[in-house]
Formats: sequence, C-alpha cells, structure tokens
Amino acid sequence: MASSLSPAQGSGIWWRFGAPFVFVLFWSSGFAVVKVGLHYAPALLLLSMRYACVVAVLLPLQLAFRFPLPRTARQWLDLCVVGFLIQFVYFSTAFLGMKAGLSAGGIALIVSMQPILVGIASPMLTGEKVRLKQWCGLALGLAGAVAVIAAKSSIELASPWGVAFALCALLGMTAGVLYEKRHSQQAHAIGANLVQCSVGLVFCLPLALLTETPHIDWTWQFSSALAYLVVCNSLISISLLLAMVRRQQAARVSSLFFLVPPGAALMGMLLLGEAMPPAAWLGMVIAAGGVWVASRG
Repeated sequence: MASSLSPAQGSGIWWRFGAPFVFVLFWSSGFAVVKVGLHYAPALLLLSMRYACVVAVLLPLQLAFRFPLPRTARQWLDLCVVGFLIQFVYFSTAFLGMKAGLSAGGIALIVSMQPILVGIASPMLTGEKVRLKQWCGLALGLAGAVAVIAAKSSIELASPWGVAFALCALLGMTAGVLYEKRHSQQAHAIGANLVQCSVGLVFCLPLALLTETPHIDWTWQFSSALAYLVVCNSLISISLLLAMVRRQQAARVSSLFFLVPPGAALMGMLLLGEAMPPAAWLGMVIAAGGVWVASRG
C-alpha cells in the first residue's frame, strides 16, 4: 500500500506538531541550563562565548555552501534589527536578570506574557486579526503558566533589577517577533542565524569586557551548559522560532511561550530533581489547552 502521507502533508505535520514540540522542549530547558552556566561565568561573557561558538560553526558552512544572504541594504538592515532585538536585547537582559537573582521560573513567567503583547500589537503592525477564540486560548495559557510557577513557589520576584531586566527581555522578544513577521524574508536559516548571532556578538562582547571580570571556571558542567546553549538554543530553537513566525500567524506562534514556564518546571524535575506539586501538573494541562485553542483560533 502506498504511503498515506504526501511530502507536503508530512511537512505540514512537522510544522504543526513537531517543530513546536522541539522548540518548547529546547527553549524551556535553556533557562535551567543558563542558571548552571552562570555559576561558572559572568552573564554577558557566557552569552558572548555562545555567539562566538555559533559563528565558528556556521561561518565555515556559509563559506563552503554559499547559502543565500540578503541582497539589498534594506534586507540586511531588517535581518540585523531582528538579531539585535532577539540575540542582544532579549538574551542579554534575560541572562542579566537571572544573574541579578531572579529565578529561572520567575523570568520564564514574565517572558510568557509575550503572546499577550503580540496579540495586542499584531492588528496594528502586521495586519493580523486575533479572534475571540484565540484571546480565550491566550488567557488560558497565561493562567496555566502562572499556576505552574505559583505551585512550585519559585517566582522569586524580590530582585528589582532582575524584574527590570526580565521586562526588557519581554519587550525585546515581542519586538523581534513582530518585526520579523512584518519584514520577513526568505533568507536561508544558516545565513540568517550567522548574521544575527554575529550582531549579538558585536554588541555583547564589548559590553562584557567593559562591565564584567573576564573569568571563567572551566568545568565539565560549564562546558556542557555552553554546548547545550549553542546547539539547542542558538542553532535549533532560534531557527525554528523564526521559521514558524514566517509560516504562521505571529500570535499563534507566540502562544507557545505559555508552555515555557511549565516546560521549565518539568525540565527542573527531570534534570535537577525539583518537586512538581499536583497543582503544577494541572497548570501544565491548562497551559497546553490554552495553546491548543489559540493555535486553532
């Protein structure tokens, strides 16, 4: 019997289910991994090393295979703006927020407000209309994310600087997603990631050298954390995020961020042995239901 799935259908299933699952898995676990890395290196220096490693991996591939790059000055500018907003503003302030004492769960919760901001701004900036069913899904997703973190008592919003940095991260990611959607282009994932991580490196490294003590405690824990951040967060997660934003409605893709706090809590249980109270499991179900409703709106 012939296969029941055509290539186009298989691709559709991947972008509908596979890509969101991989993105949430790697993105949510990254918060705990960053916390590990920050025990051995300053925040901006860790981020700079992450970008340097990504550039070292992608540059030879770009030179060897000549993947398509922007052709006009405006396309280069658009690509660099998205890189600045996501790779520098979002990641640097998220790292600094955790370094300032905000828990991984706390910053994940604040950043999970991003779908609400995207839903509000999308009609004005991208022309996308967020329907009532999607708003209901966004509300459910937010309620589930809050329930998970509250049940684990790990919000820890006592650090004013940590909260301020987390709010900057929230605004950076929101602006990056909206800008990418409005000015999206069919740049190759490797070329786009190379350019954007280079932008992050250009802004992060000088700031790290000016404001931090350049000392790294080279342990296997630090090396493992750095490798995970390079491969899973920079090479895979960011590529999937940008690709999904180009293919789907921005509000639908952003609703996946409601699964980040539950995902971070689950990864903490599996990797670090942290407890998962029954209310947290309920919150995960609510958040997942909200994302399902929002994505089908």
